[in-house]
Amino acid sequence: MRLDVVLRYPGTPEAVAALLADRSVVEELCAASDALEWDVRVEGAEPLGSSAFTVTVDRSLPTHELPDIARRFVGPALRLHQVDTWGPPAADGSRTGTTVLQVPGAPVTATATTALRVVRGGTEHSVTGELKASVPLVGARVERAAEEPIVRALRDQERELSARLGG
Repeated sequence: MRLDVVLRYPGTPEAVAALLADRSVVEELCAASDALEWDVRVEGAEPLGSSAFTVTVDRSLPTHELPDIARRFVGPALRLHQVDTWGPPAADGSRTGTTVLQVPGAPVTATATTALRVVRGGTEHSVTGELKASVPLVGARVERAAEEPIVRALRDQERELSARLGG
């Protein structure tokens, strides 16, 4: 299943990257997403967001809102392993990266290219990729069930970071 999401922030790509590279901000995003537990690791980006960086997040989310078909595969908590790798900024502050999202113990993965670019009034953050559930006969249903929480998490991130940036 194709995944295309565009987020907008009222700040520069440098300011957005600094927030995305800030461990405490990422932990607050985990808490805001109703995660049951999380572990966040940031490599690179000193000072925050000034160079290439990688953010690794392992978290558990409740599954009570997922359809029964999805809960059968993941149980009462959905464990997610996410690695966001951002390259260094270009001269205009824009940058590109990748996101890999895995569900340990379940045949569900998402891979995406990401980009921060300057637009009028701030920064556009694009996420474009594929969500795959390698489950015979019901894979498409599992993908549709997984798409909603992924998009919701991105929209929550957009709202939280925009608030921090004064939007």
